[in-house]
Amino acid sequence: MTNVAAVLDDLRRIICVGRNYADHNREMGGTESAWPETFLRLSSTVIGPDDPIRIPDVSEQVDYEGELGVVIGTGGRHIAAEDAERHVLGYTAVNDVSVRDWQKRGQQFTPGKNFDGTLPVGPKLVSAGELDWRGLRLETRLNGETVQSGSTNQLVFDIPTLIEFISSWTTLERGDLICTGTPGGVGAARKPPLWLKPGDVVEVEIDGIGLLRNPVVRDERPVATNRWSQIAGSEG
Repeated sequence: MTNVAAVLDDLRRIICVGRNYADHNREMGGTESAWPETFLRLSSTVIGPDDPIRIPDVSEQVDYEGELGVVIGTGGRHIAAEDAERHVLGYTAVNDVSVRDWQKRGQQFTPGKNFDGTLPVGPKLVSAGELDWRGLRLETRLNGETVQSGSTNQLVFDIPTLIEFISSWTTLERGDLICTGTPGGVGAARKPPLWLKPGDVVEVEIDGIGLLRNPVVRDERPVATNRWSQIAGSEG
């Protein structure tokens, strides 16, 4: 077991997996694919336990996504699935907070997944030798109410497969973080949508890892222009 601060200090790259639970894929209108959906995050998105998630002034569509995080211990390229778990340092919880209106505009996810301070990580890193990733219960709560509940047994692409896939196109390095995907129940899929707002508290809890808790506040930093928020929020 390692203090999560050490993980954040050593963090290299963040590779996220989209729609990796069948119920979340369905609720977002996705179709089945033999190809994992991946995207990258910047290290500037990372915050720790109890740090505030800041709602940007340019959006009102900020969403929660509780996930299991995998931290690489031994790097490598072209890692076979049967060898993949030897490359894992440990596991943690993450909240892949999404700025949905910015995510859905254009042809890529990058802006909506990379606002500063939108990736809580913690509360600790549990070593691979102490925790089996299979069958872990994952629950996300908003203001004490359960909004997501799933098990890592429901991953479409399991952790060995993800490591094999990712290492087929980039050399994994010690300190890389893989966010493995979120179960169904995200705010964007609800009717009406359930967006995060200042005063909320989001908790992601995973068996054997513990509780990642973050308050939600308004980002008070002044914006230079509303041009891009108007485009992000437009129809079409």
